[in-house]
Amino acid sequence: MVSGDVIPTSVYVHFPWCLKKCPYCDFNSHRTERDAVPHTAYADAVRRELDVRRTEDRRLVSVFFGGGTPSLWEPAALGRVLAAVRGAFAAEDDALEVTVECNPTSLDRARAAALREVGVNRLSVGVQSLSEQRLGFLGRLHDGAGALAALEAATAEMERVSGDLIFGVAGQRPDEARDEVQRVLGSGVEHVSAYALTIEPGTQFGELHKKGRLPLAPEDDVADAYLAVEQTLEAAGLVHYEVSNYARPGAEARHNLHYWRGGDYLGLGAGAVGCLSTAGGRAERWRNEPHPERYLARAGGEGLEVERETLQREDRARERLMLGLRTSEGVDLDRMRDELDVDLHRSRAAALTKRSARGELSFEGSRLRVPRRHWLGLDGIVLDLF
Repeated sequence: MVSGDVIPTSVYVHFPWCLKKCPYCDFNSHRTERDAVPHTAYADAVRRELDVRRTEDRRLVSVFFGGGTPSLWEPAALGRVLAAVRGAFAAEDDALEVTVECNPTSLDRARAAALREVGVNRLSVGVQSLSEQRLGFLGRLHDGAGALAALEAATAEMERVSGDLIFGVAGQRPDEARDEVQRVLGSGVEHVSAYALTIEPGTQFGELHKKGRLPLAPEDDVADAYLAVEQTLEAAGLVHYEVSNYARPGAEARHNLHYWRGGDYLGLGAGAVGCLSTAGGRAERWRNEPHPERYLARAGGEGLEVERETLQREDRARERLMLGLRTSEGVDLDRMRDELDVDLHRSRAAALTKRSARGELSFEGSRLRVPRRHWLGLDGIVLDLF
C-alpha cells in the first residue's frame, strides 16, 4: 500500500453488448450476436481512451468490468485492457480487486479460469432467479440449472464470487425467495446482491407499466420478500452491509464500497461515467458516447464525451448522503467537513434533529447512520437531508 498524496481511484470499464436486452434493464446495453462482438477493436478503443485520461498521482484500488455482459468479451482482449489500466497508475493497492460481471449463458469453468489467468480475481454472476417462470418473465436466456452451474464454475476457479438475485416479482412468496437464497449459497458464494424489481422509464417493463399491462407485487409482498432474504442470509453468516448487499466478513465488494464512500472513479468505455475530484472540494463528472460504433470511432479523440459537469461541494455532499446512508457504516461527517467544507450539523440541523428523534438516524462518533430497521424507508429519510 502506498501512502502520501496519491488519490485512491477506482476504474469502471463498460462493455456495452448483450445477447438479449432484458425488459427491466435501463443500462447502456445493445443486443448482438455472440460472434459479432468486436473483441480486439473494443479493447483497442478503451486503451486509446485510457491514454488521454488523467491517472498521474493516483492509486488504483479496484477495477470493475460491467455491462452489458462483459463475460462475452474474450478474456485475452479484456486482459489487455486490464494490463493497460494497471500500467497507467502511479501505484496500486496490494489487494487490488478486479471484478467481471457475468451472465450464466457466457460463463463456464474454462471461461472463469481464463479470466483468472489474465488477472481477474472476483466474478459477479447475474443469477436473478432460479425459477423458470420468473426467469421467463424477466427475459433471461438461462434456466435455473444453468445459473447454478455457472455459480459452481465460478467458485471452482475464483475465491471471490457474488451471486445477483431479483426479488419482489409478482407472485413470489417469501418462502420461495428464501429457497432461492439457500440454493445460491449452496454453490459456495460469499457475497449476494439482492435487488427488488424496479420499473425504470424507457424500458420494456416501463412501457408496459404505463399501459397498465405489467403485473407487479404489492408493496407488502416486496417487503416480506426483502425480510425473508435478509433473515436467510444473516442466518447463514453473511452481513447485511448495504441495502442490497450481503457478504461474509472480508468478502465485501471493495469497488462498491469505494463508490459508496464518495471515492474518485475513472469511467472507460461506451456510455461509461467517471468522476474525479478537483481543487476546492469540487469534482468533474463526464459520460461517454453510449453508442458502441460511435464510441469505437471517437475513443481517444474529439467528441467522445456527451456530457460533462462540475460538481460543487454541496452536490458532492448530497451524493455522499444518498450513497453512504445505504451502508451499515454510514457517512463520516468529519471526513465530509474536511474534504468538502460542508458541515451537516450546521446546514441540516433541523432535519437531523427531527429524524434522530424518530430513531431514523443515529450518531456514533462522527458517523451518521440509518439504523437497519429503517432501511425500507431510506429514500424518504435521505430526501429530508437534501
